[in-house]
Amino acid sequence: MAAKDTSSRTILIATVVIIAAVLYLAVSGARDSKSYYCTIGELQSMGGKAYTRNIRVAGNVKPGSIQHVGTHATFVLLELGKELPVNYNGSEPPPDTFKDDAQALAMGHLGRDGVFQANQLQAKCASKYAPAKGGAKAAPPSTAALMPAAAH
Repeated sequence: MAAKDTSSRTILIATVVIIAAVLYLAVSGARDSKSYYCTIGELQSMGGKAYTRNIRVAGNVKPGSIQHVGTHATFVLLELGKELPVNYNGSEPPPDTFKDDAQALAMGHLGRDGVFQANQLQAKCASKYAPAKGGAKAAPPSTAALMPAAAH
């Protein structure tokens, strides 16, 4: 009977240890993957929290600020008169739509030197969203206008 009790306790202890390890990994993984969206102004006023959190920050790419080599790029984001220098070092080169005045979303963390260290970058094409000349919004082309006329 004693051997059976020892075997049951060993299985119970092993089960508790495995469950605790899985819960720890799940909680720490969720905490590490969580990212906060903030404006450049909010980021600059976060203090020490900005250095330890995963952050997403958006703005327009300052014209003439892009320096790009391979998968590395440095540039400046602008938002409401505030500037944020960004150092992007991702596994992929910046997207083709990443150009002067493009809207960009950088994901990473703020370095102690005030430069945002981004490991992911998304961009929208600036010209695609610019208003038409004369201030009126241009209507997007319809797919019907792009299709060849059917032969009757």
